[in-house]
Amino acid sequence: MASARVAVAALFLTNGALFASLLPRYPEIKTDLAMSNAVYGAAVASFSAGALVAGPAAAALIRRFQSARVVIATTIALALLIVVAGLATTPLLFAVALFAAGACDAVADVAQNVNGLRLQRLYGRSIINSLHAVWAVGAIVGGLLGAGTIALEVPRSIHLGIAAVVFCAVALAAYPYLLHGPDHDDHPSGRDPDGRGVSAAVLLTLAALVGIAVADATVEDAGSSWATLYLRDSLGAPGAVAVLGYVAFVGAMFVGRMLGDRLVDRFGERTVARSGGVLAAVGMGTALAFPTVPGTIVGFAAAGLGVATVVPAAMRAADELPGLRVGTGLTVLTWLMRVGFLGAPLIVGVVADATSLRAGLLTVPVAGVILVLLAGALGARRRT
Repeated sequence: MASARVAVAALFLTNGALFASLLPRYPEIKTDLAMSNAVYGAAVASFSAGALVAGPAAAALIRRFQSARVVIATTIALALLIVVAGLATTPLLFAVALFAAGACDAVADVAQNVNGLRLQRLYGRSIINSLHAVWAVGAIVGGLLGAGTIALEVPRSIHLGIAAVVFCAVALAAYPYLLHGPDHDDHPSGRDPDGRGVSAAVLLTLAALVGIAVADATVEDAGSSWATLYLRDSLGAPGAVAVLGYVAFVGAMFVGRMLGDRLVDRFGERTVARSGGVLAAVGMGTALAFPTVPGTIVGFAAAGLGVATVVPAAMRAADELPGLRVGTGLTVLTWLMRVGFLGAPLIVGVVADATSLRAGLLTVPVAGVILVLLAGALGARRRT
């Protein structure tokens, strides 16, 4: 099982690194293509739109072709589309490439989590937080790679081309060691496998879990799509410094996910999520109230730490809801979570054009409050 764990972790790493390698290039792409904040926000949101459109197909593709094959195919396609987006010559081409990349990312995300949760069942203990921590490592690697190539004035074509080749090679090397075969044969779903008799309470719980995931997506989008732009354009930070907002965000998220399993075991998912919501709201709220470059970087770090365990916890809870068909809870959660990634950049972009980007980023503390209010849908018990 150790080799399978390393292999699935490698897929989480490549998934985090590929998109993150493009993010530091967003400000220069925005400038090169002469996009307004609203047009930029709409173009960035097309990634989430593609994910939202493709999301429902993930379960069928995985049942037909198995999660290992699906995640490899969509990872390679994602890498190629990231290159196309980075080299786009018009806002429309940029948006179309991001739309297709988002579609691939959505399916890859579900497939790698299906493979990871299957492995977790074999282990008999939680490992999903550590896998998501590896995703954060990939995002840090991708972000630092982007920052380094910007500082060294490496052309986007060379930077993104090399990143695509390297991370595709990692994914292909991991493929033989992933769990193969049907993905749901060992799923702990003796409960009403046909999905009949689902209670209103279960559906309300699923809705709350989706709300938690959407709030998390809102915070994550702020860190990925707007942190670098806010630090550079609103606070005047140099490009190589501005990217540290994103790096701090994903770095803190990595730390939180590395500690996540232990924290959840000791305090319970509900308490950890509520505490994280408070941290995100207070940390980013303070940074926006008193804007400085160092304070904003710390604020994004607080937000990343606050939401670190939220999605893994929501995925576990959705996957274990009684009365739903196997895989239904996880598929619904991951699909509708994309609503947050779709709506957040649009809202921030419109508010930024009407007032300021600083005002637009108030979505982060608001999302933190929502996490506090909805955390009751998560498990309260401590694990031993």
